[in-house]
Amino acid sequence: MTDSAAAESAWFAAVDADDLEDLDTVDTDAHDTTAVTAIRDGTAATPDNWPALAVETGIADDEDEYYDLLHTATMAATRATVTEREAADDRQLVHAVRAMDDCERTANELAERLAEWAGTIDADAGTGTAFARDIVTGEHALESGHEPIASLAERVVDLANEADDLREFVERQTPTVAPNLAALAGPVLGARLLSLAGGLESLAKKPSGTIQVLGAEDALFAHLRGHASSPKHGILYMHDAVRGTHPDERGSAARAVAGKVAIAARVDHYSGERKPELEAELEERVETIQARTTAADDNGDGTAGNDAENGGESDA
Repeated sequence: MTDSAAAESAWFAAVDADDLEDLDTVDTDAHDTTAVTAIRDGTAATPDNWPALAVETGIADDEDEYYDLLHTATMAATRATVTEREAADDRQLVHAVRAMDDCERTANELAERLAEWAGTIDADAGTGTAFARDIVTGEHALESGHEPIASLAERVVDLANEADDLREFVERQTPTVAPNLAALAGPVLGARLLSLAGGLESLAKKPSGTIQVLGAEDALFAHLRGHASSPKHGILYMHDAVRGTHPDERGSAARAVAGKVAIAARVDHYSGERKPELEAELEERVETIQARTTAADDNGDGTAGNDAENGGESDA
């Protein structure tokens, strides 16, 4: 490659010095800079002595300055890529469902603390977020002097309300981001699968066997260490087709659901085409699986499930 051809293929070929200097300013939109575009999208057939070429073309005064400029440009390109990725609809949905779960968990934990605290001064104290709402609305009156308990009840209700609002957002957004997944697994479970996988693209690339045990990582690693049996399912236990199946057949049901979830995620990510036949096929497969235990029970051969086989997942 000639020197002129090499210079033309360099990432800094179409970049001027002002563009590179602006990358360090806070107000610069990194998506619109030539340098960032060159770093993210540019290619070169063969490597070359880019530092020397940068000095020859006047981009940098010396090689040290070139490496400083390269560092600045690559950092800006990384920020632009991360910002673009995190702004994607599936990533926003992941953040929403994680925030929803955090709010629900925290509200429930504080509700337990509230019930314990209120129980020390009121024999009629209730439990759960419902009791906190009763305090806030005045349906359960506290004696004067117990304002901290009432204040804690308000915090519990605020968190519970926030969780409800986030749940509504998730239920609206999941069918938009992943229509087939939402129809197959339900909006909330679908969003949790996206969260566990790290996004729609990541979920679409996972094999069904991995999807089947998403959320059961502790049980899976215990199995790999030889301390437990292989888990039958993870978060997919929340699917009606799995939860409503006899414990002896839940592994088969989870495998069937995971297979269809894998297909649904791939369709949503790569084409976005709606395929309602996936739901019909899953329903037919689950009916076949559930019919096995019905036939076994009719023959007197039914056996009880074993919680240990579920990787520590409760069947209750």
